Amino acid sequence: MSTAVLEATDIVKHYGSVEALRGASFDVRAGEVVALIGDNGAGKSTLVKCLVGAEQPTSGTVRFEGREVRFDSPVAARAAGIETVYQDLAVAPDLDPAANLFLGREIYRPGLRGMLGMIDKTEMKRRAAAEFDRLGIVLQDMDVPIGSLSGGQRQSVAVARSVVWASKVVFMDEPTAALGVLQRERVLDVIRRVRDEGIAVVLISHNMPEVLAVSDRVEVLRLGRRVARFTAAEVTLEDLVGAMTGALTQEEPA
Repeated sequence: MSTAVLEATDIVKHYGSVEALRGASFDVRAGEVVALIGDNGAGKSTLVKCLVGAEQPTSGTVRFEGREVRFDSPVAARAAGIETVYQDLAVAPDLDPAANLFLGREIYRPGLRGMLGMIDKTEMKRRAAAEFDRLGIVLQDMDVPIGSLSGGQRQSVAVARSVVWASKVVFMDEPTAALGVLQRERVLDVIRRVRDEGIAVVLISHNMPEVLAVSDRVEVLRLGRRVARFTAAEVTLEDLVGAMTGALTQEEPA
């Protein structure tokens, strides 16, 4: 078993008198998909925010590649190779797919024109098309604002933007929400491709059949703590629901 690329131990997070996390732990290794599941209010979003620098834990330890870290912002996490696909997608609807893919990482034209801030849109579209092709993402039009594309295609661009730039870990928060069957399968295929490239994938999802279909492991949060860990190939839907609701208890491995 390889060492965890990202690991949280005994994370506590207070919002005033509210204790959102009560000693939560989590880990993910390179080249695996780990599903992080739990009922609403279990602490999933808060834990992810603590892992990617959007929030600072009240106490506890986060280790990245074996070293204790404290990302002070999502920008710092991205610099380390950690990307996130947010549930609200966070795309710029007035920009085309290539511009969204390179948002914040624009390619400038060579020489003086680049020094004056002129963006090389042709090169960005060329590279974007190559990345979409590599990930098996088909868009109906690369030249229109992304806001005019279907929900599934906007979702695909948001997923692509994170996986293209992630070199270590990518978090995906409900990446198939509101998608049709075919679009959902395409996103799941992208997740598998990213895993096969050796990147760690963390999937946050309420879709249990989807979790079992694409994950290597499943970690369950309940009331701000990790209450169970499963190998996806050896667990049933009933086990997952039981762990989430408290009907099934499992002593955590040391």
